[in-house]
Amino acid sequence: MPAGTTAAWVVFDRQAGGGGRIVATRNAHRAFRSASVVKILLAVDYLESRTTVPPADARLLKIMLRSSDDDAASTLWDRAGKGAVITRMARRLGLSDTAPPPASKPGFWGYTSLSAYDVVRVYRYLLDRAAPRVRDTILGHLRAATPCGTDGFDQYFGIPRALPRPWAVKQGWSGFGEVPPVRCRPGSASPGVVSTGSAPAGAVPAGSAPAGAVSTGTGATGARRASISAVALRARGSGVPDLGRPVLHTTGLAGKDDRYVLAVLTAHPAGGTWSASVRRITTLTAELYRDLR
Repeated sequence: MPAGTTAAWVVFDRQAGGGGRIVATRNAHRAFRSASVVKILLAVDYLESRTTVPPADARLLKIMLRSSDDDAASTLWDRAGKGAVITRMARRLGLSDTAPPPASKPGFWGYTSLSAYDVVRVYRYLLDRAAPRVRDTILGHLRAATPCGTDGFDQYFGIPRALPRPWAVKQGWSGFGEVPPVRCRPGSASPGVVSTGSAPAGAVPAGSAPAGAVSTGTGATGARRASISAVALRARGSGVPDLGRPVLHTTGLAGKDDRYVLAVLTAHPAGGTWSASVRRITTLTAELYRDLR
């Protein structure tokens, strides 16, 4: 990892040692802000709280999980009692590093804290313990993840770019601006790098952070020069991991019969661009997978 980039990963091999074991790990319990990865927990909580799903809610789950739609997530978040859903899920699934957003920011589901270790536990819960209808609904959508998020960002980075199918993925990104440097188009989406342009980390997608809350300078250039220590100092006491730094996560299942469960979480330098961050996490994911073969 280049200077200023923080990475954590856990890879669980379900076929290793008879019952499965972790085969690659770094900073496994380090907390990151979740961005859209938390949408998996929203879906589990919703599906386990009822026996039938109205068509309108089925559409919300589909667009939230396949295309990472923020409005759908916000709707389910508000209905579930905001941070209470995270407390429930952490208790039910045994997630020791997962916590709801700070009480001062109850609406921002993307400020949930979680670790690579806990993300892997969520996928293992879906595979091994969840009711079939819960497992099949959520993983079915993640296997059909669209190239483009509804916010226009290309979400085929990390696992979709680096690993062969079959896979199921839930991606997360926050801090790269509300508008992508190049808007993803379904018919021409380029997995991974979509642009070499820059976007300041001052604005983030809806549901992830309020505009202006993570500014680190007077513009992209000023933000790019800001040190990690300066950003951490500014965010001290916020209760939100890496506030002021863009984050990019790739998580999911890969290999025949869902052999590997992967979570790769990254925080990038303040003012870091989308294209550079995508290159880092995609390269890292490819190297992790190569070392497993």
